[in-house]
Amino acid sequence: MSVRELVVLGSASAVPTRTRNHNGYLLRWDGRGLLFDPGEGTQRQMAHAGVSAHDVDWICVTHFHGDHCLGVPGVVQRIARDGVAHPVDAAFPASGTEYWRRLRHAAVFRDTDVIRERPITGAAARLDTGDAPFTLTARRLSHPVEAYGYRLEEPDGVTMLRGELAARGIQGPLVRRLQQEGRVVAPDGRTVTREECSVPRPGQKVAFVMDTGLCDAVHELAAEVDLLVIESTFLAEDSALASEYGHLTAAQAGRVAADCGVRRLVLTHISERYGAEDEPRFAEQAAAAYSGDIVLVQDLDRVDVPPRRRAR
Repeated sequence: MSVRELVVLGSASAVPTRTRNHNGYLLRWDGRGLLFDPGEGTQRQMAHAGVSAHDVDWICVTHFHGDHCLGVPGVVQRIARDGVAHPVDAAFPASGTEYWRRLRHAAVFRDTDVIRERPITGAAARLDTGDAPFTLTARRLSHPVEAYGYRLEEPDGVTMLRGELAARGIQGPLVRRLQQEGRVVAPDGRTVTREECSVPRPGQKVAFVMDTGLCDAVHELAAEVDLLVIESTFLAEDSALASEYGHLTAAQAGRVAADCGVRRLVLTHISERYGAEDEPRFAEQAAAAYSGDIVLVQDLDRVDVPPRRRAR
């Protein structure tokens, strides 16, 4: 059975707190794992969450501020120590290659050759995902240092309609052939096309947007996604600070979700300036603009990608 879920390994911003670790997000997708922004303590949080180095196929770093990358050394060394044999692709801004390599070789250890560097340049880039059941794109965000957001997309497909198949006598192996080849000859000699027996099925989409001010790239990443994981560092009354430091407020995250037709909004990257008593206000302020499903995450939460949209 396929699993599509977000495992929250950390949800703080620049300073971890007693209840929130530095960033860390593992997106599990049909047997593949994409680890976004492993901050300090990620290796230990993985143990608490019950996930291992073998679950990581991608390491995606948005930028090289410490709360988004200081966990790289531990994760890399755990990949080596645990003998992970499959390739692990590492995506990061090319402008931060020097920082990546310092982190990658931060201490003495028996190295691994499974990590493949995928530096990102330009305003937008499509990453080579090989035979993975998704595409992965990156877009440059608006932050004091170069930062990228990521968007994962499953290709669109079709849903076969049982009634239409039965009416044409298509069953068993013929159904798979019809899906793959687009047309088959029915038992009665008629040619049946895939379009006659199916409706379009939108592929599922997830966007990961960390440190940024509002910009076109935020909306491009978030457009029509099933799950939007987005920073909401500040509450509305601190919007001037958010603008000064290149961050979003919870209210802005809610407006993005509403404008972009997002199905489930995940708020994270919470500033240490706020106490537990303030946290309900993040979801409340996002909900002022967005009427959909809002999750203000806590460390070690698991958030499902919403069920597939019904075929039109």
